[in-house]
Amino acid sequence: MAMPLPRKPVRVDRLLDDPEEVERLLVRHGPYWPVQRYAANRAEYAALSGAGRGAAMVVGPVFRGDWAVGGEVREGVAPLLHHPVLAEAARQVFDAEVVRPHTVYVNLTHQLPFPQGRGHTDIPAFRGVDRTTVPVAFLTIMGQSGLFEDVRVKVATAVAWFYAGDDGGLEYWPDGADQPSVVHEGAISNTAVVADNDVMWHRVRPTGRPEDGMPSITLDAQLEHRGGDRWAIVDGGRTVAEADRSRVRVSLSWKATLFEDEADRRRHDEHEDDIDLAEVLRRFLADLDERGIPAAVPADPLHDEAFVQLLADTYVRFPVEA
Repeated sequence: MAMPLPRKPVRVDRLLDDPEEVERLLVRHGPYWPVQRYAANRAEYAALSGAGRGAAMVVGPVFRGDWAVGGEVREGVAPLLHHPVLAEAARQVFDAEVVRPHTVYVNLTHQLPFPQGRGHTDIPAFRGVDRTTVPVAFLTIMGQSGLFEDVRVKVATAVAWFYAGDDGGLEYWPDGADQPSVVHEGAISNTAVVADNDVMWHRVRPTGRPEDGMPSITLDAQLEHRGGDRWAIVDGGRTVAEADRSRVRVSLSWKATLFEDEADRRRHDEHEDDIDLAEVLRRFLADLDERGIPAAVPADPLHDEAFVQLLADTYVRFPVEA
């Protein structure tokens, strides 16, 4: 079994009739915090960023704000959450009837140098097994193994840009990690790419000029609006950097769960075909045995470093261009 090929992404060439609405929301819902604050620990950071095991958590000038998460929708965000163009694109990606939007967040990158990561897939969820019960690193391996496609929750992700610069776009591998990538960059403001990012490798393109130097900031830093078109990074009461809006790369992410039809939705909502950890381990051991790889379930399989590393070495493959 191998990681499935991604479904064909859908590009939206004009997302909003009034892109200025995003500018108003950016000001209304600031300030914004380093994206690393959304990772619970270094292992989770490694899984989310594509960094290697034991990699130090680098706090870069990338900030995030949650606008619709866990049923809480911030003022003025509902039209984005229930945007019909995004819903229709998601239906096309999954050939599904039912769309359930649930998440909107923004990432803001101050245009100081920030290198591109190695590439990553988003954290998948499975019926009965998700990040509320299983570490995200383990979920990532499950997704990349291809052994759990029958119970993987279908999640469409849209990434949209509100930034006129010619850097900081998206690189993605629509035909699989061993095939050439596609770069979405340049005149992409107010466009979006809608895809199955739980299995499609992708990464943000580099931003900024090396000669400007990347600032040293902590998890307590924040990006705040200073009035007009000025934005500043503030850390410990000290202004680290300041720039106008044209140098702040803004991307908006939207997520929705998809169901083939009402029967599929009911199976999900009523937990009719959920799996448990015992079934997860059974599938892994059966596949490892078929591959001729000896393995036994340790006392704490979710956190046993040797066991998790064995699974990662067996199933995780990074893009050829990463």
